[in-house]
Amino acid sequence: MALNGKIPATVITGFLGAGKTSSIRHLLATANGRRLALIINEFGDLGVDGEILKGCGFEACDEDDVVELANGCLCCTVADDFIPTIEALLDRPEPPDHIVIETSGLALPKPLVKAFNWPEIRTRVTVDGVITMIDGPAVAEGLFAGNPQAVEAQRRADESLDHETPLEELFEEQLGSADLVVINKTDLLDREELGRVNAAVAPHLRPAVKVLRAAHGAIDAGVLLGLGAAAEDDLDSRPSHHDDGEPHDHDDFTSFAVELGEVDAPERLLARLAPAIAAHDILRIKGFAAVSGKAMRLVVQGVGGRLQHHYDRDWRPDEPRATRLVVIGEAGLDEAAVRAALAG
Repeated sequence: MALNGKIPATVITGFLGAGKTSSIRHLLATANGRRLALIINEFGDLGVDGEILKGCGFEACDEDDVVELANGCLCCTVADDFIPTIEALLDRPEPPDHIVIETSGLALPKPLVKAFNWPEIRTRVTVDGVITMIDGPAVAEGLFAGNPQAVEAQRRADESLDHETPLEELFEEQLGSADLVVINKTDLLDREELGRVNAAVAPHLRPAVKVLRAAHGAIDAGVLLGLGAAAEDDLDSRPSHHDDGEPHDHDDFTSFAVELGEVDAPERLLARLAPAIAAHDILRIKGFAAVSGKAMRLVVQGVGGRLQHHYDRDWRPDEPRATRLVVIGEAGLDEAAVRAALAG
């Protein structure tokens, strides 16, 4: 519901494959009568997450309530993309009860929160809260630093050196802006692994920020929505590596789309993807596949060595049956070699 006349907005951030889209699907299923509008920001030119949500069929969110913003990180395109999109939602004859913003996995949350102070929207919408999703198994495996102990030892030895990788910086930025943290995929963690995740997360949290555990992103709307944080009024407490004006450079990452024909079976496609991910250190693969003899579209999601797939809906008569995947990696990823590997 509107707070002090302002429509609440929730920012859901987190690294690639953390489970943001799965969590939003659960929000839609548990909205309890609230009409939600979704702004989906992706890194790459294939709108996978938006397409998944458009096909969910929940009454809380019609297809017209899903707005996709691709090929540009919201934290870097506030004036061109974000502000006009928010204004358009607020100016509808029936504005949404709540706006949910899914950032790309490469986004900095703080500049986006800061944008809610822009004159065009500051009296009409407020940041109800920043939710940071954490991929529990990935963090347990040390995805954000190959050897955190060695990095810390080097930092102590020479404070003038900055040994953080882009992935570590994003991890810290997203945690530092959070009003609530969700460690996802805890069903895949044992007690020792969960302890490592908690230890990695805790140093970067602001005081009193709660940490929840989830499997498949399943936390009800009643928990995630209605935090009342007014985060745009609390920017100084949210630390950022870029508070000194240092630019946020997406050249650390690259993405491209690969289009293939129909596949014989999901297992054969996954058997092709797994070695390519391992050989080229691919961060994320996501997209849709057309399976021969199947009327339904196959959703493929992968982070690190973990691959998931499920059928979500029938192919529409007006869309070509094809397999299209977005590949995301760090700068220097050998695109030609990856394309060759995926083509089989």
